[in-house]
Amino acid sequence: MKSPQTTRRIIEALAGLYPGADTELHYRNAFELLVATMLSAQSTDARVNIVTPALFARYPNAKALAAATPAELEPQILSTGFFRQKSKALVTMAEILMRDHGGEVPADMDALTKLPGVGRKTANVVLGHALGVPGLPVDRHVLRVANRIGLAEGDDPVAVEKQLCDRLPPAMWTLASDVQILHGRRVCRPTNPRHDDCPVADDCDFHAAVQRESRAATTPTKKTKAKSRSSKAKTGTRKPARRRS
Repeated sequence: MKSPQTTRRIIEALAGLYPGADTELHYRNAFELLVATMLSAQSTDARVNIVTPALFARYPNAKALAAATPAELEPQILSTGFFRQKSKALVTMAEILMRDHGGEVPADMDALTKLPGVGRKTANVVLGHALGVPGLPVDRHVLRVANRIGLAEGDDPVAVEKQLCDRLPPAMWTLASDVQILHGRRVCRPTNPRHDDCPVADDCDFHAAVQRESRAATTPTKKTKAKSRSSKAKTGTRKPARRRS
């Protein structure tokens, strides 16, 4: 894996490519971001952003959402997928906020992850973007980009989060997640990554491996060269023998 100095330089280079990088979910406060992030599971930010304006108008805070029933909520979030599970989780989450936290979203990882439907990724999104607490959300894009570049190793989000946090100052944790998510969506895509548009291609382990494979595919091996010489010998380099009269 890259050193802390190199990791920081790479994140700064990606930040230059995505100035003002932020979550693409629309929100006005920690409660709205918590709800939007919970809805984004198995969905897209764009789809969630279509659903949430009407949802937040009807349920602007934890008190209003806690008074709803999952059945009332389901039609409003239907298009985000898994709407039954999400409806139950959202209503129960709001009830717990009212019961245990005075209706406010707690700025604490342990308290957040005790809420239904809230894992470390969701908690880190809310902490880092809405509550001013350093957090590094690791989604599938961060996993892919970090592993390809060589900033982290493995497919366990918690382990990758720790590896990245160990190599970056807390003030860069949320930024590191945001720029890798955007890079994974726009340039370092699962298929057909745009290497020519990547400002950190020279530091990228994946890009280096692709280049090695490309060179190997176009460089003849000793066996290939020997076969080529043998083929030439068989197909016509000798002069034809003279016929005797």
